Amino acid sequence: MALLLREALGDSLRRTRVAQSRTLREVSNTARVSLGYLSEVERGRKEASSELLAAICDALAVPLADVMSDVSESLSESTLAARREDADKVALTEDASPRIAGETRVVIPAPARALAAA
Repeated sequence: MALLLREALGDSLRRTRVAQSRTLREVSNTARVSLGYLSEVERGRKEASSELLAAICDALAVPLADVMSDVSESLSESTLAARREDADKVALTEDASPRIAGETRVVIPAPARALAAA
């Protein structure tokens, strides 16, 4: 499954905050956003507006462009991984032994001697 934009943004913001050894409370106070909402943004559960993203980035002292660049890399890697998974699934399907569909009826003729005795 491909990574969503809000999940990639949240991951990037959380990594940045943790790398700075800062708490959610510190960043939420500085950014003037509720602790719960910031937590939801970091977990990829809420879509952050551009104003909110700018406030969070200011609170983390990181340019929004750097965060977006990180997000772009994450989304590219996620897309490549999803494509590899799809290719692997196709390869497995092609390599699999032939299967008979469940609704197909297979009729096996009786041995010739059984027919002669009848």
